[in-house]
Amino acid sequence: MEIDRIDHLVLTVSDVDETCRFYVEALGMRETTFGGGRRALEFGEQKINLHQSGNEFVPGALKPVPGSADVCFITRRSSEEVLDHFRSRGVEVVQGPVEKVGALGPMSSVYVRDPDGNLVEVSTYGEGPGEASG
Repeated sequence: MEIDRIDHLVLTVSDVDETCRFYVEALGMRETTFGGGRRALEFGEQKINLHQSGNEFVPGALKPVPGSADVCFITRRSSEEVLDHFRSRGVEVVQGPVEKVGALGPMSSVYVRDPDGNLVEVSTYGEGPGEASG
């Protein structure tokens, strides 16, 4: 067997509405409803299914807890554009831009937290030190 890609992941959240608002406004994802009122966030060819804490779907994670995720998303925007975008929406930047190494090599990352405190990394490939443009 060989894994090709991630189709979806699940976030257990304290407030589905607040989570949707953050990911739509701060990250440009699309909110969707499927299968009996379940909600998700779509981007590219992937999605994030949302489980309300205390009312998770079965089967699920053994110990679902809001705020335990650490995820990295890739954008084609420069790090400076990412910073400007977050600032314009009042999203506090935890760190960045900083140089990191992702699945495809060097990248520039900016870190924020979602409403549950999950660490959200937004990264850009192809920006070396001093190459970020505004």
